[in-house]
Amino acid sequence: MEIKAEVRRVLDAKNKLGEGVLWDDARGVVWFVDIKRHRLWHFDPDTGSNSYAEAPEQIGWAIPAEGGRLLCGLKDGLYTFNPETQRFTKLMAVPGEPAGNRLNDACTDPWGRVWFGSMDDGENAASGRFYVFDKGEIRPAGPAGLKITNGPAINRAGSRIYFTDTTEQKIMVANLSREGVGDARPFADTGALFPDAYPDGPVVDAEDHVWTGLYLGSQVARFAPDGKLVATIAMPARDITKMALGGADFGTGYVTTAIKNMEPADMQEYPLAGGLFAFDAPVKGFAQPLAKLG
Repeated sequence: MEIKAEVRRVLDAKNKLGEGVLWDDARGVVWFVDIKRHRLWHFDPDTGSNSYAEAPEQIGWAIPAEGGRLLCGLKDGLYTFNPETQRFTKLMAVPGEPAGNRLNDACTDPWGRVWFGSMDDGENAASGRFYVFDKGEIRPAGPAGLKITNGPAINRAGSRIYFTDTTEQKIMVANLSREGVGDARPFADTGALFPDAYPDGPVVDAEDHVWTGLYLGSQVARFAPDGKLVATIAMPARDITKMALGGADFGTGYVTTAIKNMEPADMQEYPLAGGLFAFDAPVKGFAQPLAKLG
């Protein structure tokens, strides 16, 4: 079940809450965020070059969009980001979102729709839910009443969407099509498998298997389409937040980590925590569709 992989830290980002890692195939770079430090990072694995832009608020995710921009989820709504000018421009607020909520994770589907979740910034109130941004409008879509949302993640065919209820240690799945999303049903009870860890950001690989980071779990886990655990890979950090599959052949796993809940003794045990990690994946990923802005 455990896959031995040479996991390397490719960037010492010192992320307080690293998240949202994603491979930008057109640019050949990795995007990820540090939510609590308001940073949008890029990393070029070919050259090692990297930098971050300062977001005006907590930033949960950034997805390549049409027109060369990125669509980003910040605490107070959706923004576009221009990599050339390094400027964020507010697009819209999320209707009905409580002031204490923030946006946390997102993905695109084959039709360019963006699916994302919200959550209580204090991680106490069950005020989080999932949304879809479609044709310039935001509407509720998927489970609601969650303390910490993660995902969604969508398979390459666009037929399945996965929603993570981190606090309850569960991953759900629903049918997806151009017409919309079905009711969510149980997929994996990670609490039964990893009682001391919490499922964080998921991603689907080219074989329709689901990978998830395990917060407090020091590993990533891979699940078959029927929800059965099939593999784990140990990580040199404790709090694993999100994984992406990228690189020139989509065969590299990239993983973000966090240090916000770690004490000095924890940092001594995991001195590489907070970095961006990479490993040669046993399976390939696929290109994420561009987000459509209107």
